[in-house]
Amino acid sequence: MKRRVVGVGFLASAAALLVATPGVLAAAGVKDWRLLAGAALVVPIAALLAGVWKTRFENAVQSRETHARELAKGTFAPAGKLPRVRDITDPVRAVGVHPARRRDSGGDRVPAYVPRDFDGRLRAALAAPGFILLVGDSTAGKTRSAFEAMRAVLPDHRLVMPVRRDGVAAAVAEAMTLRHCVLWLDDLEGFLGPGGLTRKEVAELLDGPGHHRIVLATLRAAEEDRLASGDDDEGRRLSREGRAVLEQADRILVERLFSAPEKERAAGLADDDSRIADALSSADVLGVPEYLAAGPQLKEEWERAWARGTHPRAAALIAAAVDLRCAGFASPLPRALLSETHEYYLEKRGGSRLNPEPEEKAWEWATRLRDSGNAPLHAGDDDTYELFDYLLDDVQRAAPPGTHTPEETITAALRHARADDAHEIAATAYGQGRYRLSETALLQAIEARKNELGPEDPTVLAARTNLAVVLGDMGRLEESDAEQRAALEIATRVLGPDHLDTLDARSNLVNLLYLRGRLDEAETEQRALLAVLERTVGPEHPTTLIARNTLGLVLTDLGRLDEAEIEHRAELEASARVLGTDHPETLASRNNLARVLHELGRLEESEAEYRALLEAGERVLGRDHPHMLIARNNRAAVLAEAGHADEATSELRAVVETSERVLGPDHPDTVDRRQGLARLEARD
Repeated sequence: MKRRVVGVGFLASAAALLVATPGVLAAAGVKDWRLLAGAALVVPIAALLAGVWKTRFENAVQSRETHARELAKGTFAPAGKLPRVRDITDPVRAVGVHPARRRDSGGDRVPAYVPRDFDGRLRAALAAPGFILLVGDSTAGKTRSAFEAMRAVLPDHRLVMPVRRDGVAAAVAEAMTLRHCVLWLDDLEGFLGPGGLTRKEVAELLDGPGHHRIVLATLRAAEEDRLASGDDDEGRRLSREGRAVLEQADRILVERLFSAPEKERAAGLADDDSRIADALSSADVLGVPEYLAAGPQLKEEWERAWARGTHPRAAALIAAAVDLRCAGFASPLPRALLSETHEYYLEKRGGSRLNPEPEEKAWEWATRLRDSGNAPLHAGDDDTYELFDYLLDDVQRAAPPGTHTPEETITAALRHARADDAHEIAATAYGQGRYRLSETALLQAIEARKNELGPEDPTVLAARTNLAVVLGDMGRLEESDAEQRAALEIATRVLGPDHLDTLDARSNLVNLLYLRGRLDEAETEQRALLAVLERTVGPEHPTTLIARNTLGLVLTDLGRLDEAEIEHRAELEASARVLGTDHPETLASRNNLARVLHELGRLEESEAEYRALLEAGERVLGRDHPHMLIARNNRAAVLAEAGHADEATSELRAVVETSERVLGPDHPDTVDRRQGLARLEARD
């Protein structure tokens, strides 16, 4: 009845397993070979050097050709050449600015730019080498502001713009050869992950004198929250690696609603463009860029499409796309997958009673460009589709905690998922406490990466470490231990003992020692690990904080409660300051402090901590999340000991019922809670 949150999150996800990719080799040249004495040696040595030169030249040519192919495949390069910023005349097609409806008189799909309050700061930042990140809601105007600033300040710079994640390595390598360039990353989250942008690449690109290189990126606020704060508990590696990239950026917030000065500037342009005038009429409720991009109109169209005899099948296709993205499927969505999964959403809303249209008609409606130039689903390459991101943002904002993509949709998604998407799905499922789904997705990702990259690739090791965490949370401790030790051995040998991935694996192994009751061994190993972490990444790094949390748990179970309280209070204060009060690791810390207070007999303090934890945790994770079940179970124990037997029994019954449904009847936590309930009922 007293198993607790220990604060070890999911270690990796496809959104942030940032693996450095080797740079493309520069062209090889012949060194200044010195003429050797002796006429008899001249011809043989010359022939030998000619052979060496030829081999190196051929290797250099092959390297350049390989790089050129990779660059052409994954980077925006009209006519095979990187454009200059000034050459971009259509920001809709080239850089992803959301179009607006055309004026009645025709003309541009993009209205005149309304200067934003942050433009001065943005343009000043572009005047020197650096990484600038614009963050805000979908259709807040991030991309347009970045484009206008880039065009005003850096018109002669080369624009290096990968179009997908697997083009990042070639794009960075090309940028390294240029003295004046902009690496453009619209929707940054799509460029993080295996083969994507790394902290190391950003640092090397911007390091040193004699260049003016810029990394200019945009990021939706919901994605920043996911990457930086880890509220969905996708795990330490995702949060750590995402933050590692984000922390290098000069962050500029783009507000959705215009300020009063921005409205005044827009009013000055409204006489020449009725679209801006229309947008200003709703500017107290909707952002001007949001209105111009027709996000609210598309949302209303989608909602109306569910009506009987209109476009309910098209609405179901869009609903399936939204849920697939929420589940972690980040790549463009295959048409076959949407066709397969949309039936669930159609049936849920009424099925044949809605008199749905034929599927071809549904696809026509869902992909038809509106006057704004946008559509709910945009056709991409290889029969895939991209969801208009405003619709995803709107659903995510409105969804209460505990809202999850149905299991049948995830199962279908895995049949179409590449390794990256399978890993992202695993991370999302883990964060939601859906451990069995997470295990299934991880096994698929591991097998695919082994086949593609080999068994000792860092992404394979990360996925195996994640699998060990999932197995541990499922109560399969022996399997978890074996998987973790195997991954740790390879990581130590391949990455080195002080690599953060290796230290993560060590931290997880300590957690397993704790769960298996090997407390003295766990304390010794954890103190040794903390010494390394404090030396390599610092005392307030998230991995260090998690290690301190686990040490506090070990001290508690060793009966050294005063030491444990000091450790947990210090770690809780640091976690709240560094990660935020609602971060899952902070919530775990609060749970573990409440447990120490309980063990010390300070029941009122303990119960108050549990109540505060549950109020925040249920808002962030949902009442039925496994971590919240642990906290609810622990609070019930405090209530029982404090003499509130009826309330404790009622709460524990609810926890047992939910545990059986969420974790399964044979999970160790479920068994433990049933036994605790039986003891409590027998005492009444």
